[in-house]
Amino acid sequence: MAASFADVYLDFAQHMDQNLIGKSVTFIPTASKPEQTTFYVEEDKKAFEKLGIQVDVLNIDEQDIQSIETTLNRNDFIFISGGNTFYLLQKLKRSQADKVICNLINQGKLYIGSSAGSIVLGPDLEYIKTMDDASKAPDLLNTQALGLINFSILPHFKDEPFSEITTQILNEFYFKQVLVPLTNQQFIYIN
Repeated sequence: MAASFADVYLDFAQHMDQNLIGKSVTFIPTASKPEQTTFYVEEDKKAFEKLGIQVDVLNIDEQDIQSIETTLNRNDFIFISGGNTFYLLQKLKRSQADKVICNLINQGKLYIGSSAGSIVLGPDLEYIKTMDDASKAPDLLNTQALGLINFSILPHFKDEPFSEITTQILNEFYFKQVLVPLTNQQFIYIN
């Protein structure tokens, strides 16, 4: 889990106990769709390519569950990019990709998240409403996330342009839930 995969991809490669050249990743950029600024998606994609990993782009909001399942199963890794976390969760639930991804992670498939892709693994998204616009997901019934980890990621901690807002979120939610702030140069590796 990272705030920015493009900033930590070399560190990621050093922690892997396998050759990455020729491996493949299901690259899900869906969270970036409602955003105006999306340069980070291309940067993350290029980071995988620099590692010799083949990128297989999957827009979960454009595919049926069979196509989603086939793509996720055929690739070695799963990656979900940054963007709007609420929009991402809405699309994960609507497409049923959330269930497939959770099952694959529980079976040992490596999952890599960047910003929203990391946040969505936690128990709930309520804390990130200050940073992400929840109105981008009008059909999302609640903020309960995937719950694969028992803590919440606070990405881009003290990194511009999010310095002020991430400090505000940490101050507001620090005593309400387990928040783990990550700068763009940090990542969490769970084995």
